[in-house]
Amino acid sequence: MHIFDSVQKTKRKFTPLKEGKVSLYVCGPTVYDDAHLGHAKSALVFDLLTRVLEANGYEVTYARNITDIDDKIIKKAIEQKKDIKTITDFYTEAFHTEMEAIGVKRPTLEPKATQSLEAMIELIQKLIDKGHAYTTPDGDVYFDTTSDSKYLSLSHRNQNEEETQERVVSSPYKKNHADFALWKSVKDNTVTFASPFGKGRPGWHLECSAMIEKHLAYSDTPFAIDIHGGGADLLFPHHENEAAQTRCGTNHELANYWMHNGFVNIEGEKMSKSLGNSFFLKDALKVYDGEVLRFYLLSTHYRSNFNFNTQDLEASKKRLDKLYRLKKRLFRLTTCNDDTPFKKELLTALSDDLNVSTALALIDEMISKANETLDTAGKHKQLKRETMANLTYIEEVLGFGGKNPFVYFQFGIDEGTKEKINMLIEQRNAAKKEKDFALSDKIRDEILSLGVNIMDTPQGTFWEKV
Repeated sequence: MHIFDSVQKTKRKFTPLKEGKVSLYVCGPTVYDDAHLGHAKSALVFDLLTRVLEANGYEVTYARNITDIDDKIIKKAIEQKKDIKTITDFYTEAFHTEMEAIGVKRPTLEPKATQSLEAMIELIQKLIDKGHAYTTPDGDVYFDTTSDSKYLSLSHRNQNEEETQERVVSSPYKKNHADFALWKSVKDNTVTFASPFGKGRPGWHLECSAMIEKHLAYSDTPFAIDIHGGGADLLFPHHENEAAQTRCGTNHELANYWMHNGFVNIEGEKMSKSLGNSFFLKDALKVYDGEVLRFYLLSTHYRSNFNFNTQDLEASKKRLDKLYRLKKRLFRLTTCNDDTPFKKELLTALSDDLNVSTALALIDEMISKANETLDTAGKHKQLKRETMANLTYIEEVLGFGGKNPFVYFQFGIDEGTKEKINMLIEQRNAAKKEKDFALSDKIRDEILSLGVNIMDTPQGTFWEKV
């Protein structure tokens, strides 16, 4: 397997720190608002990475954090006159529901900032003791970037570049412009936490380093973990500062491989709430099946910026429809795990830095050839077995194609109409059993008037949206 390393800016052969095992950490959401398509893209990329690693035989321990301490959360709680936990629990549950809808598996670990304060305070104290951090007269604790000779080795930036390091106002007591907060003293009556440094809140960058040390880090390797991932916007300052904290506070570097996914653009413009064009995932799920969104968001390489537009989404849906129409032709068959040349080719493509373009081209070709052969005379028993094995493997590694094909084509019909259709089908079946074909035909016409087609099969009567 090969991975493009964002730091070395080259594709590297993947060699785990521990044979047969992979430790992966990805920066998760700050739970103060609904998940947008950028969150979905990042979650999907590292869900795919986990699946491909597992398909290659690795045991993956995957941690994705939940940031539930943040000024934005506090601001929303004040605006809505609710307590912090009510806000964070609501958006955490919404995030999980929406990720499940697009087929993202839960990570092995999902640590929360509020549950990791002890580890954060411990790391801050280590940095102070080693001379890499200092306390200001107003009670803040800052990381001294000049104390780290390797600072900016991750992002390859110049030290004098003007960059915003923090999500809160900087202290006038900072020694250097690039220094960043490890602990922010809070004197008002908002949310605070006790610490040896005084009441306050942890800095934005601190939690990930602390969580990695607490939950994932190896103590006997030159790197804490195998892979650290996140969006491209996190490379600097977030990941740069994480790496500095870990490097200076512990006896190892943070990660052996760094992976970053590209931005999501809406009709060509970088998605940003400040631009007013942030497309929430919950809104997209009202219009499109979660698997359609998964297929579409994974259809371009993870390192490329993704231009989200409805025309490409519709075209992507039609591409996924072809897979489900093939699956419908094999509906009577059970799943099959036979080895096939296609499965090997697919894994080879995805093991090359998640090369989805080649993977999807292989799927298109497999679907086309299977349909062509099934159209000819003959029972094609072996072909059907191999095709079912291929479809099962696609579901396992890429995370789509696993639904009942008839149910897949029902998306867009509201629940009330679904109940009515199913009731009419039962009435029609009863009429057919009584050989009342006039009534049966009348009910069929009523079903068709609801915008669906019906199919009578040996397994029963199924329907789909026209």
